[in-house]
Amino acid sequence: MDFNYFLTQLSKIKNLPLGGIDSQFKMAPELRKQFSLEEILKPNPKESAVLALFYPDKDSNTKILLMLRSNYKGVHASQISFPGGKKEKNDNNLMHTALRETEEEFGILKTDIAIVRELTKTYIPPSNFWVTPFIGILKSTPTLKTNYEVEEVIEVTLSDLLDDKNLSSKNLTTSYMKNIDVPCFKLNDYVVWGATAMILSEIKDLIKLV
Repeated sequence: MDFNYFLTQLSKIKNLPLGGIDSQFKMAPELRKQFSLEEILKPNPKESAVLALFYPDKDSNTKILLMLRSNYKGVHASQISFPGGKKEKNDNNLMHTALRETEEEFGILKTDIAIVRELTKTYIPPSNFWVTPFIGILKSTPTLKTNYEVEEVIEVTLSDLLDDKNLSSKNLTTSYMKNIDVPCFKLNDYVVWGATAMILSEIKDLIKLV
């Protein structure tokens, strides 16, 4: 999708109803669907935020920024994710968390990003994170300066996200499920599943309404 056309649709994207859990659960492992709100709240989940950042490449194609996390000590090491992380004491709100983390991980100034809207919160059982996603816009092609948390930058074309041919499933074993088939996106030769796929699913459904 041409980025200039995408910009003309922002007012619709901002005001259309979200698909919520129904959209997210299209790409959720079956085990994840079994968590009730009571079960999510019981372990006092840690508030965190991520940013789904849209921007143009040099040919004015609309891109979404993802990352392969480095193999550091942590639950989400070596996984595909959005820029983001846990809310810190100095963060005024979760939007600030998403912007701060994006600046730290990719060197994109907070002041250069316009937040379009907040999306549906997503619970991640292994880390006990309750993630609030935001859609953001950067109107120019970024020069990315990654930190130690980023193993590889993954720039996904919006048209690839919207293409149902990139939907698939994969058999996985993780810290909280074994030998389970999970829905996933296949994007840029990466398998994207879990919370990142759930958030992408809500974004996909939202943009398809435009």
